[in-house]
Amino acid sequence: MARIPGVATSPGDPSPAPIIGATPLGERRSEVRVWAPNAHGSVAVRVPRRGDTELTREDDRGMWAGQVPAGPGDDYWLVIDGGRRLPDPATRWQPRGLRGPSRVFDPGAIAWTDADFVIPAMADLVIYELHIGTFTPRGTFDSAIEKLAELAELGINAIEVMPIADFPGDRGWGYDGVYPSAAHRAYGGPEAFGRLVDAAHAQGIAVILDVVYNHVGASGNKALAAFGPFFTDKYSTFWGEAMNYDDRGSDGVREYICQSAEYWVRDLHVDGLRLDAIHAIFDQSPEHLTAAITRRVHAARPGAILIAESGLNDPKVMRGADDGGWGFDAAWADDFHHALRTLVTDEREGYYSEFGRVADLAKALHRPHVHDGNWSSFRGRSFGAPADDLPRSAFIVFDQDHDQVGNRALGDRMPAQARRLAAFVTLLSGFVPMLFMGEEYGEPAPFQFFVDHIDKKIADATREGRRREFAAFAQFAGEEIPDPQDPATFEASKLTRKRDDSLLELYRDLLRVRRDVTGEAESTFDEDERWLVARRGTHELACNFAHEPRTVPIAGRTLVLATDAATELREGSIILPPLSGALIA
Repeated sequence: MARIPGVATSPGDPSPAPIIGATPLGERRSEVRVWAPNAHGSVAVRVPRRGDTELTREDDRGMWAGQVPAGPGDDYWLVIDGGRRLPDPATRWQPRGLRGPSRVFDPGAIAWTDADFVIPAMADLVIYELHIGTFTPRGTFDSAIEKLAELAELGINAIEVMPIADFPGDRGWGYDGVYPSAAHRAYGGPEAFGRLVDAAHAQGIAVILDVVYNHVGASGNKALAAFGPFFTDKYSTFWGEAMNYDDRGSDGVREYICQSAEYWVRDLHVDGLRLDAIHAIFDQSPEHLTAAITRRVHAARPGAILIAESGLNDPKVMRGADDGGWGFDAAWADDFHHALRTLVTDEREGYYSEFGRVADLAKALHRPHVHDGNWSSFRGRSFGAPADDLPRSAFIVFDQDHDQVGNRALGDRMPAQARRLAAFVTLLSGFVPMLFMGEEYGEPAPFQFFVDHIDKKIADATREGRRREFAAFAQFAGEEIPDPQDPATFEASKLTRKRDDSLLELYRDLLRVRRDVTGEAESTFDEDERWLVARRGTHELACNFAHEPRTVPIAGRTLVLATDAATELREGSIILPPLSGALIA
């Protein structure tokens, strides 16, 4: 068994913080450390058939610790002041769900074979976002392993796994997870997840894990609050109570989250983290929580990838600490998606309303912050900041993802007529491309919003909230919004793997040539005719967003690739069919 490791707590404090949770020591014993400032007199670890072991208070900040008679595979509960038994907030395994016992887990017991794996550089990444429960018929970590070779053959070198932190019930997107370090039991638990990571590395594929640190699922609020001030009423989020990262007692909460992030990359060999909605991580501390996470994860695993989902359009997210930034390696680029989708689909409702000009995409191809300090009519204020100082590899671009598909009322994917041009622009943009599972072959199944809440009030509120959300959208008038709690909604979202082979071949070709297309993008376009030509180095990306053929002026003489076989290259121009693109050298 490995010794208990430590981690630095802050830039000015080089001393390691002891690991929170249950750490196996060997000989069927573990060290358990619990942050429980709400405990007035005692914190005990209850091991079935072995009784209670009282922990010792370590400091006046609420840390308790001690050795207990439990080893890997043994269940345990925590008991505060002789009250009700509760799971460990830092649990690594909840085999019977959110309200069952925690179980001691030893990541060293996994038969790791990945010592020689090297994380790809950001600029070389091709990411594939997937949801474990719907990626395969069985919906488990082990069954996902069976599909890794196909992804590697396609040209994928990183998978981004939607959240697996233990959440209510057996099915869900994972964004209402409660225990951030416990791999979801319905997917196979932490050992099976370790097998997936190891198998991915054997295929040359990095694993990026989506983590949610801006809130926890409401089903777990009471259990966490019993230990200490995990939540604050200083702020509020759309999804639930805000985490306490800068209020009284926040040091313990910050340490709890930072250690969770370190656990994934250090102990389960994860190659990077994607932090969900960091704009909803409220923190006025001198070092923002996300900056602390990036610093500590990079220290725990040099080369690890930190990706932000940021609704800020602020380049400080990706700037280094020396430049006053938060240290992320990249951020999702929603503006790029909106600028592209509105051109290939003509959708204009909601936040799409302020996009739809070819000029928006031309700007996004330079840097994806279309809103870089200019007026946002959707927000009613100026928004964003320029990001010209950042490399192209600091932006993750996509034409589909779980949000932009799943947050549609019916979970419908990109329309068939728009897929080829959308993929062409995304994969040859020069930013880091991300595919959403199944898009490469035209997956016909939707990706709908589904949950399995164990609290009736929360389930009912989720169901009604979903219906209200889409009641005002004209395009869904008369449509029955799928019930997120109904198991059929989950089943309908499983991949069918019915393939459009010609689309799959286009993706193969795009991923093959994308590394040959280099340099910044200099774009010319005609707004009325709806065409755009982006010159990148010695190549030109010619795009027709109109529903009629267009003759587009170009300088190149060689047609490298076209999304439509009817494309015709001429001297000084190219004739592009509707909604098509061509790469010219």
